[in-house]
This record gives sequence, C-alpha cells and structure tokens, in this order.
Amino acid sequence: MALSPFDFQQARVKQVLFKSRLRSVLYGVRDADAALFSPFESPLGQWLQTVLKPSYGTRPEVHEAERLLQQMLRAGQELTTRYQRGQIEEARAGLDQINTYADQIDGVLQGLQRSLNLG
Repeated sequence: MALSPFDFQQARVKQVLFKSRLRSVLYGVRDADAALFSPFESPLGQWLQTVLKPSYGTRPEVHEAERLLQQMLRAGQELTTRYQRGQIEEARAGLDQINTYADQIDGVLQGLQRSLNLG
C-alpha cells in the first residue's frame, strides 16, 4: 500500500491526541487508562502497526519511531504516576519532555516522508 502525505498528517494528529489526553490526565480532567500508554493500543502505536509497518517495517526510520514512541509513552506513564502521588507540579513540568519526544518522532517521520518522495 502506497502512503500519501495525508497518512503522515494522520500520525501528527495522533501525537496531538496523545498529548491532549495526557494533559487532561495531569490536569485532573480525565483518568488515565492503560491503553493511553500502550505501544499497541495508543493511536500513534496503532498507526505505526497498521499503516507504516506493513509496507516499510524494515526501514530504520520505522524502528526509530517505534523506539521514540515507547520512550514517550513510558515518560507519560511516569508523569501520570507522579501526578497520582501528589507531585502535581513536577508531573506537569514533564510535559516539556513529552513535547521533545513528539518533536523527535515528527522529525523521523518527516525524514521518512521525504525519502519516500511524498513531500
């Protein structure tokens, strides 16, 4: 299946969705569910498994995106644990780290998109 620029835009939207859900948890708007931090159940993880890996799973960029996603999800889970322990300000301050991981993932995916001549 050939990918389009739209597919990569979907990945960006899924990252924003994760960050929004995590922020909602850290600001007490919603409870954290295990799927939020699962590499296979999170929206971006599902996108990697169902859209990117079937055609490009052997590419190093895909492995790097998966590695960064796992780190971002682990960091998000740690922030949630801090929040639940009452370390609210420390947890919220950690959102910068999540943004850094998201930027790195975006950079890897942009590089892959360019190498596939998709814009």
